[in-house]
Amino acid sequence: MSVSELQVFYKDAVIPKLMEKHGYTNRLQVPRLTKIVVNTGINSSREKEVQQEAAKVLATITGQKPVMTKSKKSISNFKLREGMTVGSCVTLRGAKMMNFFYRLVNVTLPRVRDFRGVNARGFDGAGNYNLGITEQNVFTEVELDKIKHSLGMNITIVTTAHTDAEAKDLLSLLGMPFSH
Repeated sequence: MSVSELQVFYKDAVIPKLMEKHGYTNRLQVPRLTKIVVNTGINSSREKEVQQEAAKVLATITGQKPVMTKSKKSISNFKLREGMTVGSCVTLRGAKMMNFFYRLVNVTLPRVRDFRGVNARGFDGAGNYNLGITEQNVFTEVELDKIKHSLGMNITIVTTAHTDAEAKDLLSLLGMPFSH
């Protein structure tokens, strides 16, 4: 199934099922994906090479140039000064978002060792889902020979759902493998 097939599947199969289950009267009431944010944190004391590698890996995985995030305030216990680079972030929308979601669900997550499904408690109460990945080598786009530093990342899937139950139903119908 390609990205356009995923969009057709959403219109033809997911919307009618959600309308029937939740009693929506209009197709525009049905929850949909808004954006996916991929974020990685970088230890601020590390050298510039790690920051560049993190940005390069995120660009490879998402197909979009990441934004370097800076610290907002100084924290002396962490040896952190205001304005230091502490991570990189990519916000995906539209076709790139659908492409990333499809690859995440069908290619990347099954490659995780001892995978039994994603945690169903990753919802935030407002219909958004958070997922953590400990290493970037589960993505097929990353060349394992070129990795020098292991980077974890947080993936936030933002939906228009008002409750966690609606968001879970949406993501389940789109193929997200939740553990029971």
